[in-house]
Amino acid sequence: MQFAAYICLVVAAMCWGGNTVAGKLALGHVSPMMLTSLRWFVATAIIAAISVPQLKRDWPVVRKNLPLLFFYGIVGYTLFNAMLYSAVKYTTAINVAIEQAGIPMLIFLLNFVFFRTGVSLAQIVGFAMTLLGVAVTAAHGSLTTLLELGLNTGDGLMLVAVVAYAVYTIFLRWKPPLDWRTLMAIPALGAMLSALPLLAWEASNGAAQLPDATGWLITIYTAIFASLMAQVFYIKGVEWIGANRAALFINLVPVFGTLFSVALLGEKLQPFHIVALVLALGGIAIAEKGRPDRAAPATSDAR
Repeated sequence: MQFAAYICLVVAAMCWGGNTVAGKLALGHVSPMMLTSLRWFVATAIIAAISVPQLKRDWPVVRKNLPLLFFYGIVGYTLFNAMLYSAVKYTTAINVAIEQAGIPMLIFLLNFVFFRTGVSLAQIVGFAMTLLGVAVTAAHGSLTTLLELGLNTGDGLMLVAVVAYAVYTIFLRWKPPLDWRTLMAIPALGAMLSALPLLAWEASNGAAQLPDATGWLITIYTAIFASLMAQVFYIKGVEWIGANRAALFINLVPVFGTLFSVALLGEKLQPFHIVALVLALGGIAIAEKGRPDRAAPATSDAR
């Protein structure tokens, strides 16, 4: 089961690494709130099309937990992505990558403060290694780049995104016992509905942009891979090994984002990319090896 969780979480990180690149590629092809809205409209349509019989069977449980399921969609799906897609308009990829690394740290902190979840020294060391790997990737191996970073509106938006996804992950401990299709479909619906006011706001400011051909390709990618596949795999990973352990894998997102930039955008692969990947994977391995024996899974209450 643990190996399956690792595979799920690595694949989710790969999909989200691609989402970071997609967000940058979307500029000039589709506006941020338009992308967020269409992404979840397409994702909802796809998952609903294959889930109608299961949704009917799960409806009694869904009805009792509808506010929580919509909360997952509003906070974890819409708010996070709306902030990320908006942030790349104002801040650098370096800042965005480093700020996403704050998600696992915040999850560790919230779990300790509210639930007294144990953290071992090995987990702290492992977290530090993965964070270092992210920093090496984001700074392109240059300490000077890290020291010269400034903060702006985009950084503030990314901090909101970081808090949103950390809170979403913590709340997964209370997810109801539902089939994975239902657990994806209802939050996706909540995400789609909550994105509409943001789209209306963007349109009222004259900033809404319908996707061109490239914009539609980006939308389809984010709907299928960064939305459906990544979210299902992440939820299963959290269910199997707990939020603290699963959160470490989020630090692979900027590493994969950099590697995808090399493959898709023609950027040159540098030695620091390999160093960063080794640090991130090594940190996860150390944290897993030295985890507290009695660390409870984050979703144990929902089983």
